[in-house]
Amino acid sequence: MAKETKKVGGPLKEPAQTPKGMRDLVGDELFAYQGFFEKAAEVALYYGFKPIETPIVEDAGIYLSGTGVGTDVVDKQMYTLKTKGEDLYALRPEGTPGVMRSYLQQGMQSWPQPVQLYYFGPFFRHDKPQRGRYRQLYQFGIEILGTDKSIADATIIRLTTLILEEAGLKNLKLEINSIGDKECRPAYRKELVNYYKKHVSEVCVDCKDRLKINPLRILDCKEEKCQTLKAGAPSSVSFLCSSCKHHFKEVLEYLETMGIEYSINNNLVRGLDYYTRTVFEIQLPSKQNADGSEGLSLTVAGGGRYDYLAKMLGSKKDVPGMGVGIGADRVLMEEHEALAPRIVKKPKMYFIQLGFDAKLKSLLVTEILRKCRIPVSHSLSKDSLGVQLGMAEKLGVPYALILGQREVFDNTIIVRNMANRSQEIIKIDKLAEYLKKIKF
Repeated sequence: MAKETKKVGGPLKEPAQTPKGMRDLVGDELFAYQGFFEKAAEVALYYGFKPIETPIVEDAGIYLSGTGVGTDVVDKQMYTLKTKGEDLYALRPEGTPGVMRSYLQQGMQSWPQPVQLYYFGPFFRHDKPQRGRYRQLYQFGIEILGTDKSIADATIIRLTTLILEEAGLKNLKLEINSIGDKECRPAYRKELVNYYKKHVSEVCVDCKDRLKINPLRILDCKEEKCQTLKAGAPSSVSFLCSSCKHHFKEVLEYLETMGIEYSINNNLVRGLDYYTRTVFEIQLPSKQNADGSEGLSLTVAGGGRYDYLAKMLGSKKDVPGMGVGIGADRVLMEEHEALAPRIVKKPKMYFIQLGFDAKLKSLLVTEILRKCRIPVSHSLSKDSLGVQLGMAEKLGVPYALILGQREVFDNTIIVRNMANRSQEIIKIDKLAEYLKKIKF
C-alpha cells in the first residue's frame, strides 16, 4: 500500500495569524520602538560606545555552553532548529553570548581595550505570553569587554539609568548584588545546596531539578512556595573573598558618588551560568492589582559581569566583561516620553492631486519637497478637491499644494495657506525657490 503523503500548500482553511506571543508593529507603535532605540543609541554614543549587529540565528552551542543548561532560557524558552546538514541553530534568546562570540571571532582582542558596544533588535523566547512579555521581544543591550575594573560595572549601570530616564521613566529602583567568582562561589554554592536540601520537600518540582543542576537558579524562582524560603537562604555577600569584596565596595562607591540610589538584594543572582561578581536589576515600582493587593514590581533592565564567558565559548583566555539588556517592550508599555525617531517629521504640506495627469506629475513635485526637506502628506487614492482639503485641515498642516489638470498644462502649482485661505500660483520650476522663503 502506498504511503499517504501530507498535502503541502493550497489556501489556508482559516485567515493567517501571527504566531502566538508575537505581533506586528505598525505605524506609531513601530515609531515608538525606533524612537526609543535611537535615543538609547544616542546616549551610548556619547559615552564612547559603538554599534554592533549580530545574526538573529546563532549556533545553539553558544547558549548551551554560555547561558547554561539548567537555566529557563535554555531548557524551556530557546527556539532551536536543525539544518539539513544536522547543524543545531537557535534563534537568539539574548545578546551577550553573540557579542562575545563576535569579539573573539573578529579579533577584537587586538583593539584598544576595553571594547564598548551597543545593539538592539528582536530576540526570541518560548515564554508564556503575558503583559510586557512576548515570544518575539525587543531589547537594547550594552556591553563592555576587556576589563575587570569596577568602573565598567558602574558605567553600565549609570548608562542604563540614563537611558531609562531619557525615556521618561520615573522612580526607578536599582537592586544589586555580588555573587562572587570561581574562588569564593563554590563555598556559597555548597552552603546554598545544604540549606535547600533541608527544605527539599517544600520547593516546587523545577527547583528540585535546579538543586541538582544549577542551584543558584532556585533564588530566581517566582513560585510562591519557593519565595518564602528565600528569606532564610544564605547570602552570597557573606561568602565573598577579599578581591570580590573590594570590587563590590568600589562599585557601590561609584554609585554613591553619582547619586544613584540602590538596595542590596541578597537573593538576586540573575541565574545565567556566565555571571560573576556584580549582578543588578532595575525595576519600576509595583502597582496595585484590581483586587487592591500589591502587584509585582516590573523589571525593565538587568545585567551583570561575565568574566568567564569567553572560555565557555572556546577561548583559551578569559575575557572580562560587563553588560545589560533593557526590555524595550516593558519600557514602552509604561508611561514614557514620546520618542519619535528623527525620520518621523510632522507634515508641513498636504499635496492635493486632481486626476490622472496630476498624479503622473506628482512624484516630480514630491521630490522637490524632499530636497527642500519639507515633509508632505497626501492621499494617492482620492480625486475630490473637497475631500482632500478636509484631510489637510484635519491634519492641521499649514499649507496645501494643489495640482490639477490646468496646472499640469501650465506647468504650475497652487500654494494655499490653510490659515487664511490665500493662494498663490507658482511655476513648478520655481517651487523650490519659493518654498525656501516660507516660514513654517
